[in-house]
Amino acid sequence: MLWFKKKEKKNTEESTAESTEEVPVAVSESSDAAPVITESEPEEVHSVDENAAIPEETEIDTPAEKPKKPGFFARLKAGLTKTRDNFVYNLDVIFNGAEEINDDFYEQLEEILIMGDIGVQTTETILERLKEQVSEQRIVKPSECRELLVKDIEEQMHVEENAYVFEHEPSIIFVIGVNGVGKTTSIGKLASQFKGMGLKVIMAAADTFRAAAGDQLKVWADRAGVELIGGKEGADPASVLFDAVSAAKARKADILLVDTAGRLNNKKNLMNELAKMNKVIDREYPTAHRENIIVLDSTTGQNALSQAKDFNDVAELTGIILTKMDGTAKGGIAVAIQSELGIPVKYIGVGEHIEDLQKFDEKAFVKAIFEVTPDEEVEEA
Repeated sequence: MLWFKKKEKKNTEESTAESTEEVPVAVSESSDAAPVITESEPEEVHSVDENAAIPEETEIDTPAEKPKKPGFFARLKAGLTKTRDNFVYNLDVIFNGAEEINDDFYEQLEEILIMGDIGVQTTETILERLKEQVSEQRIVKPSECRELLVKDIEEQMHVEENAYVFEHEPSIIFVIGVNGVGKTTSIGKLASQFKGMGLKVIMAAADTFRAAAGDQLKVWADRAGVELIGGKEGADPASVLFDAVSAAKARKADILLVDTAGRLNNKKNLMNELAKMNKVIDREYPTAHRENIIVLDSTTGQNALSQAKDFNDVAELTGIILTKMDGTAKGGIAVAIQSELGIPVKYIGVGEHIEDLQKFDEKAFVKAIFEVTPDEEVEEA
């Protein structure tokens, strides 16, 4: 009662002289004086209601923003802005500024292509074809060479339909790559997407060399809602794979995703390790389709190409996942890798979300880089 009286007194001092008569009434009729209480409570409830209206408005605004999320092509195009600003801009300066097609014109093109991480070998191939077409079609305007160049790059990056045969038959996919390129994340995203397609997926943590590799993979396995077969740190990768293959067969899994060691500092050990793991498959699951997919960080440019070559010496690569394409100035490396090694880029990543890893579309990729007018269907894909 004393507390209530003190509170009322404080309120009266802040109010005006009229409150001095209300204080004794509130104290003497604390339990029965409903009018006094009802007069003070509506003010408090009313003020709370006004404040509560603020989060309600933010909740209404939040869902409205979701449909505005850009599609994959839009995110890819935005991610390749640096590539366009550095690479394509310089190309257009030559195409639109050169007066004639001559040796100086080709030399400038060569310099820009190489600087754009297209690579020496790929650049030479592109220029040879360009010269042939210019001669055959009797082209005299440098600006007309742009379309020929774009079409040639698109053709070199074409991915055949059978590149994704693992979606249609029991398969074991070895995912390879050095630490820090996004290997574990890519495995998790693939697992989630495969499951979304209605496929039964199992993940195997066969990279027992790197500390906490299994723990990181488990986070993604839980997120994707798929089973993970692992072993202790330092365990034999072949034994982990044996358990995973046994589980895949018993549970009739469609795809077994295998995280492998990424230490290239000792090729001999890595080669022996992969050979041993393949022997396990030969013995335990010879009918399964096999893939060796390497994960490469596109921001490393020519270093990514070197990694692909080194790993291809150890294991016959069947596909490439290019990560971190959002914000790289070295988008041309995708052209060099596929052209020089003949290994298809199967997936491309433009962000951290699961949906940010998508199948590679050479037409959308070339459009995103060269800003060839995209149609609405491609943009929404």
